[in-house]
Amino acid sequence: MGPAEASALLAIQVLFCPAPGQADVSRLAMPPGSTLGDALLASGVLQRHALKEGDVHYGIWGKVRELSHALREHDRVEVYRPLRVDPKEARRQRYKQKKAAKP
Repeated sequence: MGPAEASALLAIQVLFCPAPGQADVSRLAMPPGSTLGDALLASGVLQRHALKEGDVHYGIWGKVRELSHALREHDRVEVYRPLRVDPKEARRQRYKQKKAAKP
């Protein structure tokens, strides 16, 4: 691959946070016309973390996108892990704990 071909590649990041405070970041050089699905496959993030495509959502810069979404230079593909607890239920549980702890 010559210098002209290398400059035609898109610089892409694929990010997955398996747990709070942890980040799995893959930096890729993808050919023009690549999709979000292509970047996920090239990064290997789903295989590394034993994730299934239907179990997680994907996005670019915080906005949910389809696997067929075309990538642009410097896009950050994000894999969103499923919620373990509904946020509303977690809030209720914290409230109950605080209420029970008060004398």
